[in-house]
Amino acid sequence: MKLGLEVLFESRLDLLGGARVGLIVNPSSINSRFEHAADLFHQHPQIKLTALFGPQHGIRGETQDNMIEWQTFRDKRTGLPAYSLYGETRKPIPEMLADVDVLVFDIQDVGTRVYTFNYTMALAMEAARECGKRFIVLDRPNPICGAQVEGNILEPEFRSFVGMFPIPMRHGMTTGELALMFNREFGIGCELEVVRMEGWRRTMWYEETRLPWVMPSPNIPTVDTAAVFPGGVMIEGTNVSEGRGTTRPFEIIGAPFIGPSELIDQLRTNHLPGVVFRPLHFQPTFHKFAGELCGGLQIHVTERQSFKPVITCVAIISAIRRLYPDYFEWKQPPYEYVYDKLPFDVIGGGSKLREQIEAGIAVPEIEKSWRTGLNEFAERRREYLMYDDS
Repeated sequence: MKLGLEVLFESRLDLLGGARVGLIVNPSSINSRFEHAADLFHQHPQIKLTALFGPQHGIRGETQDNMIEWQTFRDKRTGLPAYSLYGETRKPIPEMLADVDVLVFDIQDVGTRVYTFNYTMALAMEAARECGKRFIVLDRPNPICGAQVEGNILEPEFRSFVGMFPIPMRHGMTTGELALMFNREFGIGCELEVVRMEGWRRTMWYEETRLPWVMPSPNIPTVDTAAVFPGGVMIEGTNVSEGRGTTRPFEIIGAPFIGPSELIDQLRTNHLPGVVFRPLHFQPTFHKFAGELCGGLQIHVTERQSFKPVITCVAIISAIRRLYPDYFEWKQPPYEYVYDKLPFDVIGGGSKLREQIEAGIAVPEIEKSWRTGLNEFAERRREYLMYDDS
């Protein structure tokens, strides 16, 4: 198993060919020997690294969620100019690219539509096209495998920095495959090259790659977290804790007004596959209900191949709203600096899912309503898939 980063250094350095390089990275940008891409590029005699760029949470992982970051600074380790793409500017401006000929993107994704790194990549691709720069993606695995797709398709009027294109919540694609789709299917049109991995299969979960796992962001500590994140992230759009401030974010869900056993009894009626809900109480150390005793549950995934994170968390939200109508609320704007829409709708990629929950539509019927969109997406994505199942 070789990452795009490793393939580049072994056999594709010709892609950089004396060019001035801008590198978009974060703490997850390491090879199988735990060496960081920024250090490898900076130290290599054939590479002229001139600038660093960081997504949400920073180049070195300096910030938590939704925190505006300093726009321009010097990277202490390399001494190079470094730019935040999660501050006042999310798309590189021409001045940032003045000393760059090619932009290289090497960041670990988590396999979920609601993740800003993919849209940092998309905006940087747009900037590369506008400024006449080449763009290279060093591909990395989809950690929750590339064989399963789930959820509703984003509605165009709900486009945001956590969902720019009409793809489902769980897209089943690698970063490089998404780049190819964004570039052609959705019209970015930059000069793009994807450096493929070697040895990755679509059915692989991250542990099967035997690559080191580095937290892509502060609240995705493990692959188990990534497995539930396509559904757990929707809890952010409510007044229920999604487990930030605990040691198992997105796996632990609750609020002071929830009775754990009552909630789990309600959820058992849905017969959800590949999952067991364990009742618990917890006190978040920060974020929602910091220091307060919350009742809720922990999501235990017992069979990854059958587990459906999106519909599972739709069922959880529906059950909480039904059981505690006097306490449950949809979080109010803003979310990711979208000021005119409910955060749940921004995360969910439209208002329909919320409206279905409010109308008391049965969970199986909600899931069934996604089929047409998912079938169409499966057809659209087919030509951009670079890896086989075996």
